Amino acid sequence: MPYNHAMTWKPIILVAWLAGCGAVQMPSPSPNSAPLPTAPRLSPAMAAQNFITVLRQVEPLAESVCLGAARQLNCDFQIVVDDRPGQPANAFQTVDDTGRPIIAFTLALIATAQNRDELAFIMGHEAGHHIAGHLARQQESAMQGAVLAGVMATLSGASQASIDRAANMGAGLAARRYSKEFELEADLIGTRIALAAGYDPVIGAAFFDRLPDPGDRFLGTHPANAARKALVLREAARLRGG
Repeated sequence: MPYNHAMTWKPIILVAWLAGCGAVQMPSPSPNSAPLPTAPRLSPAMAAQNFITVLRQVEPLAESVCLGAARQLNCDFQIVVDDRPGQPANAFQTVDDTGRPIIAFTLALIATAQNRDELAFIMGHEAGHHIAGHLARQQESAMQGAVLAGVMATLSGASQASIDRAANMGAGLAARRYSKEFELEADLIGTRIALAAGYDPVIGAAFFDRLPDPGDRFLGTHPANAARKALVLREAARLRGG
């Protein structure tokens, strides 16, 4: 899902940055989970070239899909690198002050991606969040949750501090309400974009194999990895006429 991060947008000249970046930081798996598969990292030059090649091929497709959406959207994607030190392997979608959609990749994610198919699928997935309007829908849901929880706390005679805490909690819970649905919808759109750009989203979705599985937890923000991979497989087969 999208996150609002404050950062400095840098030109995409990656080789020197990738050469100096540290170990990829991933969320830790639960103590009872099986060890995550590991894969050798590409050279900084290869990782940089893969990212630049994918960017040039996927961005025009993402903008085309965006422009074909039923509602009016700002489809002028800006794809950038989040070069803040110590950031884990991550990609996210947000918007700038003018409403222009931004897709950001951390250096750790670029460094750990095993091939261009993974980068293309992830880039398409993040574009899918914007195309489907997830950021605005999440913010609207959070605001409604905050108002409802605040009103209930007020009617119960709570103090202002307690009302504020209730509103914050209500916003957080409401924002999670559609998170799994949003992730799956973005996976679908990402599959279409990656395939249209000439990449294999099924190979791209193998990225999930190296992530801790969130399972299907109540109020979790992401669906189970197996469910996401199955969805990508079905959609790619459908688009290929299989």
